[in-house]
Amino acid sequence: MNLEKELRERNDSTCELCSATDNLQVYSLENFPGEVTDGSFMACQVCTEQLEDFDKVEVNHWRCLNDSMWSTVPAVQVTAFQMLTKLKAEGWPQDLLDMMYMEDELKAFAKSGLNSKENTIPEIIHKDSNGAVIEAGDTVVLTKDLNVKGSSLTAKRGTAIRRISLVHDNSEQIEGKVEGQQIVILTKFVKKV
Repeated sequence: MNLEKELRERNDSTCELCSATDNLQVYSLENFPGEVTDGSFMACQVCTEQLEDFDKVEVNHWRCLNDSMWSTVPAVQVTAFQMLTKLKAEGWPQDLLDMMYMEDELKAFAKSGLNSKENTIPEIIHKDSNGAVIEAGDTVVLTKDLNVKGSSLTAKRGTAIRRISLVHDNSEQIEGKVEGQQIVILTKFVKKV
């Protein structure tokens, strides 16, 4: 049985990353240390183009990894891990990475393919008023009274904001709830707890 036929049978002729059914082709990992079928999967044209040229990556397309990262196919696991790692500055991929399970040897292989810097989005680092790194889920305290635009609300100095989220494309902004209202806050006005 040839490889393509075997892979199509394994996945019911769908992309093993995003479940698309059109323009499928075999995608094989280079230097995969195992069976050819374990190191290959069927991928649609959209996934293949974005895997081969990181400049073409559409971040929201890769939300499909929420499902495919649980695949039992080693090549799919490696590809999901690598793409989520490259996109982790977006926020949601880091959450998926935290949940993902891989065998140690497979994870080591996946990490070995991530050494090139040219195919990653530059990481945006959020820092508080003291220069401490802020991460999604942290608790921060306001260092100054802030008037909330579009509202009569004034967020008072000393207010704790729990489980913040990061604005993925701006290192100077975070989001959090104050008195039940979701607001954007400048990092220069908060201190990490």
